[in-house]
Amino acid sequence: MTQDKYNVLIVDDEFLARKLLSDYVSKIDSLNLVATCSNAFEAMTYLQKSDVDILLLDIHMPDITGLELVKSMKNLPAVIFTTAYSEYAIDSYELGAVDYLLKPIAFPRFFQAINKAFEKCGQNNRVELQPASLKDTLNESPADNIKQNTDFLTVKADYKIYKINFSDLLYVEGQHEYVTFHTTTRRITALFSLKNLEEILPSDQFLRIHKSYIISFHYIEDIEGNTVSVSGNRLPIGGSYRDALLTRLNLK
Repeated sequence: MTQDKYNVLIVDDEFLARKLLSDYVSKIDSLNLVATCSNAFEAMTYLQKSDVDILLLDIHMPDITGLELVKSMKNLPAVIFTTAYSEYAIDSYELGAVDYLLKPIAFPRFFQAINKAFEKCGQNNRVELQPASLKDTLNESPADNIKQNTDFLTVKADYKIYKINFSDLLYVEGQHEYVTFHTTTRRITALFSLKNLEEILPSDQFLRIHKSYIISFHYIEDIEGNTVSVSGNRLPIGGSYRDALLTRLNLK
């Protein structure tokens, strides 16, 4: 049996992860996003009253994990786990998941998983994207989202390409598979890892001070305890990064 649209439910406790998956779902005509949930309790309530064909489910969530949610369900939709942790792959397949996506998730990999879900749902023909969408999305990769130039970065986000001058960049905040650029005028969030960004930012201008933060050395104002003020924003200093910061300030 086939149908024109397959109902998709996204469950993830991170807003940016839900946004990314929602964007991916919108690119495939055969999918219909019916809801997004930030935790397993919301998802259980929705699943009890509504039809869902494909469940995009995070594993690490507060109170009830994605694995526990699946174990509690009797009639499973096609489940695709989305997670930053690889160690649960075997468990997920034992629970009947059709695929297991590791964050950060590139669109081609997502597309592959959706085709597996269609097979479970009973659609014999694999989904095809429109030519324009195919050109724009099949080659997407998190590594392509940010490019380094002499004195600026180009960043792909929200269907735009942003130019971020190093001189305007205050600090970067890492959020698992995403980074947010805090500049003198705006904030821009993109799919990328803080570790990879650390490798391409000029080391004479930027310094990592925490597992979640890279700061511009130029905008440091003061250090108080285990925090540093960067253009009026007080940020934590990680224990393993403190000595490097003090050395850069000629205080050690």
